[in-house]
Amino acid sequence: MLRGLLFGPDGAAFSPSHTRKKDRLYRYYVSQTVLKHGAGTCPVGRVPAGDIEAAVIDLLRAVFRQPEIIIGTWKAAEAREALMLFDPLWDELFPTEQARIVQLLVERIDIGLGGLDVHLRIDGLSGLVRQMREAAA
Repeated sequence: MLRGLLFGPDGAAFSPSHTRKKDRLYRYYVSQTVLKHGAGTCPVGRVPAGDIEAAVIDLLRAVFRQPEIIIGTWKAAEAREALMLFDPLWDELFPTEQARIVQLLVERIDIGLGGLDVHLRIDGLSGLVRQMREAAA
C-alpha cells in the first residue's frame, strides 16, 4: 500500500517485504539502507506493515472528517458529501483499491524515531472526489 511513499530519517526509501514463520506471513517495510549496508545502519530499519498502514489510514480518515480541509477542496459541498460517504466504505474496498487511493492522496511519508510525517498531495483530495463522482455517474 505504501510502496514508493515511505522514507526513513536518512532519506532512504523503504520497500515492502515479508517473511514466513511456520504458516504465518509477516509483512513489513524495510529501509534500503538496511538492505544495502546491513542491520543497525538506520535507526528505523524496518516497521511492521500493518501498523504503519493503519496509522496512515487513520490519519487519512481524520483528514476526511475535517471540514476546514474539505473547504479548500474542489466544490466543497460536493466534496464533503462524497467524503462522508467514503469513510464508512473504506473497510469494504479491496486492498488494491485502498492502495490506489493512498497513492492518490499521499505524496510522501517520512518515518523517524518520533513518529510519522505524512505529506498529502495538494490536488489529491479533489482528484479523489472527482473520481468518486465519475464512478457514481
